[in-house]
Amino acid sequence: MMTSAQDPVDPEAAILACVRSFYGEAQRDPLLGPVFASVVQNWEAHYQTVADFWSRFLLGTKRYEGHPYPFHTKLPIEPEHFERWLALFAIATKTHLPPELAEKALAKAHHMAESFKAGIFPFKDAEGKPSRLPA
Repeated sequence: MMTSAQDPVDPEAAILACVRSFYGEAQRDPLLGPVFASVVQNWEAHYQTVADFWSRFLLGTKRYEGHPYPFHTKLPIEPEHFERWLALFAIATKTHLPPELAEKALAKAHHMAESFKAGIFPFKDAEGKPSRLPA
């Protein structure tokens, strides 16, 4: 993100732009799009909830009070969804957030992805791939 000293970044606006950009790409993505289409009914509300999450983590605001993990356990996702999510999220963060916030957001996203995968896919199937159920 290019800014000058005369054009300071509003971090809240940057977070919302990042969220909107990510979900715009995710909705068009052949892997992620169907997942989001199946669960998100109100995109504006979703954007705000996710922006509130990132605002809490990145800026210390108190607008987000939930826990994202339980909701994600119910989604029709597989391990490969996380890799695509991280790839699209990396582009959005690097495009819209100041470098220090982008780095912090990406570190959190990678941690979340690994934690969510470990919880959602605690087993290995007969081929050794992550699975929701034991082989």
